Amino acid sequence: NGEGPFTFAVDTGASGMGRADASLVARLGLPVHGSDETSDGVATAKVATVHLAALDLGGFVRKDLEVITRDYGSRMAADAKFDGIIGREFFTDGLFVIDYPNRMLRFTRSAGLTRGDTGVLAYKRAFRVPVTIGDVAAEGNLDTGANVAFVLPKSLFERAGGGETQAAGAGQLMNTAVETGRATMAGPFRIGAAELRDIEVRVSDKYPELLVGAHALQHFALLIDQRTQSVALCPAVEARR
Repeated sequence: NGEGPFTFAVDTGASGMGRADASLVARLGLPVHGSDETSDGVATAKVATVHLAALDLGGFVRKDLEVITRDYGSRMAADAKFDGIIGREFFTDGLFVIDYPNRMLRFTRSAGLTRGDTGVLAYKRAFRVPVTIGDVAAEGNLDTGANVAFVLPKSLFERAGGGETQAAGAGQLMNTAVETGRATMAGPFRIGAAELRDIEVRVSDKYPELLVGAHALQHFALLIDQRTQSVALCPAVEARR
């Protein structure tokens, strides 16, 4: 809305255009505009929405946005707090690149991914793509907002040869907390052209799907083209200085 800059998280696990923290809503004096539902994969919750006239990310502007508002900041450490979240629908009409090693975001409508090309993975439901763990095939949800490498349902962990786990306490989802275990898996975990070995994972008998979080994705450049419903994980090339 012409003010800021504010700090937003980029979360491929967040539906819609985005989220506004309660502190940002108060600072901008935004009235509640409507209501919606949000799901964390385990439970749903009713939430309020507010209207943003404009959201400007590095000169890329979206206007007239209806976004969910919640109090995210009160349960986060001071150095991890953000003012809002940019959701996956913000980037629906182009190629979005999260270049983790170079700490850069890129968006373009003049390039894209083609299904069938080497390393390109097609999806039907955002952003669930084929993942293999050793010789076990699964479908994994690529979620940049998850502060883990992988979360495995207990049944998948056991099928993939998982052994003993150590208690890791409760994992906090958006609407619920689930008890988790911790283990190291040799893998390899393969996602298209990407491969990871000897990775610490979380295990839960409450979480319904394989989750691929930021600690796994951070080794690559993640390319997302929602026009062709395809993604790719690529080794990042060092940016020219």
